[in-house]
Amino acid sequence: MSIAEAQKKVDAWIQSHGVRYFNELTNMAILTEEVGEVARIMARKYGEQSFKESDKDKELADEMADVLWVLICLANQTGVDLTQALERNFEKKTIRDKDRHKNNDKLG
Repeated sequence: MSIAEAQKKVDAWIQSHGVRYFNELTNMAILTEEVGEVARIMARKYGEQSFKESDKDKELADEMADVLWVLICLANQTGVDLTQALERNFEKKTIRDKDRHKNNDKLG
């Protein structure tokens, strides 16, 4: 599924099942919560923290999808075309970082 298709699909789901979007500030708070859930799994799976019993059923892919879902909601609410935004972001990074990472001794 393309990013544009995802934006349309989330919007259709919200209209048919979700009644309406939560307001932008609520969705920003939800996004922060979801990113925190990704961080919790990362800290336990790849970091030094151990899993709690309540964390063992959590899946990284599902939590990342939750982050993407809320980000798409915010994009839809604020009129952001994520495909165009990502394409512009690639251009910006390509110009800005053309040689930066290649010349970084820490990455060698």
